[in-house]
Amino acid sequence: MNQIFERRYYYSNLNMMKQCESIINIMSSTVKVKEGRGKNIKEVDKLLYPNDKDVLDMAKNSYEYYRSLYEKEMERNKNITFRDYQVDIISKGRKILEQHKFLYLAMEVRTGKTLTSLAIAEKMDVKNVLFLTKKKAISSIENDRDLFIPSYNLTVINYESMHTVIDQANWDLIICDEAHSMGAFPKPSLRAGHVQRLIKKYKPLVILLSGTPTPESYSQMYHQVYGIPNNPFKEFANFYRFCDKYVKVKDKRFNGLVIRDYSDGLDTILDAMKPYTISYTQKEAGFNSSIKEEILEVEMKPSTYSLINKLKKDLVIEGKSEVILGDSPVKLMMKTHQLFSGTIKFESGNSMILDLSKAEFIRSHFGDSKIGIFYKFKEELNALQQVYGDRLTTDLEEFDNDNSKVIALQIVSGREGISLRNAEYLVYYNIDFSATSYWQSKDRMTTMERLCNKVYWIFAKNGIEYDIYKAVTKKKDYTVSHFKKTLL
Repeated sequence: MNQIFERRYYYSNLNMMKQCESIINIMSSTVKVKEGRGKNIKEVDKLLYPNDKDVLDMAKNSYEYYRSLYEKEMERNKNITFRDYQVDIISKGRKILEQHKFLYLAMEVRTGKTLTSLAIAEKMDVKNVLFLTKKKAISSIENDRDLFIPSYNLTVINYESMHTVIDQANWDLIICDEAHSMGAFPKPSLRAGHVQRLIKKYKPLVILLSGTPTPESYSQMYHQVYGIPNNPFKEFANFYRFCDKYVKVKDKRFNGLVIRDYSDGLDTILDAMKPYTISYTQKEAGFNSSIKEEILEVEMKPSTYSLINKLKKDLVIEGKSEVILGDSPVKLMMKTHQLFSGTIKFESGNSMILDLSKAEFIRSHFGDSKIGIFYKFKEELNALQQVYGDRLTTDLEEFDNDNSKVIALQIVSGREGISLRNAEYLVYYNIDFSATSYWQSKDRMTTMERLCNKVYWIFAKNGIEYDIYKAVTKKKDYTVSHFKKTLL
């Protein structure tokens, strides 16, 4: 690339164009000079600064560069109109990123985190930006990229493909979508470790995005930021030393063993993150929608209840070629959970559908309605495919473009980064134990215009789903505190 003038602090593309134009005019200035002798004397134009041709060439290259950026900016303004709150967040986010080298955008779902982060990156005059997200969200983010038309090179990949781009470019900025997915403790997850190594190698600016920063414990914040050099917990060598100051560590007994519980993180974790965080709620953004939940009960086949009762009594069911084993409390709960939705995974690793009652009930109850279905176990998807046939899809684009389609998404992979705004209802074939799954997945239909989101839970009569639902909904929502005005 030809050399160009660096952008002056807070200069827009238009200002840089004008500055380059002024330099070009000055460096192109000429004076009249007489040449020749006697009758051959004539006046010619000569450059006033003939020895500064390199500066003139650099000014011309710079003018073309910033003109190109300005044209993209004008095209972007035609495509996107940021809301007032987004303009404010972009301005504040830029200042935080300049000062601390990292920013946490704790913005609730549907408030525009992605485009806001891309706009902040645009203000930072970066060349190579890496956007890490979930696989199912890539197409949506690439659509935002194409709409936004950034002046920088933007690469969008899923976290699992990080290794393919680690040497692809000198990353100036990394955006970590759904950052709470790096919050595992006490040991860092593989994902958090890979991001840490990427940051260590390139020392980029970092923007973290999440609508649920700490869904189950404030302790989840540590490994989201531990790889960032300027994070507020950098004085601690590891999570355990972090706990000395920020966590009430407890001893709990489980099956005769003493287990250390690090989940009781203190509110002071949020206080420490305050200078780096911008929070924004759906309510502040003007969303007036509510979520109404309803439980629908299904009578499963008698054979399903017989299997469950036998497993609870004997802790094992042996068939001709397969075995169902529930010889520990956790295993028994998992197998019972599967059976109450009509599927099972055997000890061999094989799995099968035992009861189509839930799938058939969903098709019968919702008829031709355009619905989004969340399932937990893979055989539940197979059950839905058997019942719905070609009407069922797992592709979001196909669902959005065909009103006859019903979409099925796995709870964990479908709970984040996608929009089911075209669905009339959300239907849960089963329920997950995770509070993150509960809080995020049921908000997939929310839009600015929608006043009510209807969510249906399909539970087996006398099933374990009721107990899981009560446990999940009673979990403290550690996300709410991020959006309290006193903490902003």
